[in-house]
Amino acid sequence: MVRIRRMTDADVDTVAEIRVAGWREAYRGLVPDAYLDAMDPTADAATHRARRAAAESPAVELVAESPADGVTGWVCLGPCRDTDLPAPAGELYALYVRPALIGTGVGRALCAAALESARERGDARLGLWVLRENARARRFYARAGFAADGAERVDPVDGEPLREVRYVRGL
Repeated sequence: MVRIRRMTDADVDTVAEIRVAGWREAYRGLVPDAYLDAMDPTADAATHRARRAAAESPAVELVAESPADGVTGWVCLGPCRDTDLPAPAGELYALYVRPALIGTGVGRALCAAALESARERGDARLGLWVLRENARARRFYARAGFAADGAERVDPVDGEPLREVRYVRGL
């Protein structure tokens, strides 16, 4: 049984651990190993705390939790940063699940909650960016009703150009 709720400050350390583990699991072989190995959950948590303490952010952060495993995943969404998507549009900034729980429905529950939150915000569509070579994530988002819209960008990570494709879904 997975319950979705708003993230609290008490969740920041666990979310940082999930995010770093998620990057290492999902992006090994796609992102330079040195970058992944240098990721630090403590530093990630400090950065996340600073962002949360800054001026009020329009981002919505949700966590999945279960009685047996505690917090098992995190999703973050907010206003779309792409000016070429017709308004009103939101953007799914991040979705991560504990690697051991991938395929158990946690990600689907988080995605469904993000879609509902975007509808509540008044968004007509939700976009996201995914690494072009991340086939598992692309399949996940396609099953959730997202489709590549032809937009691409290059995001350099540790000096390596990483190609991303945009997926969009109507709400």
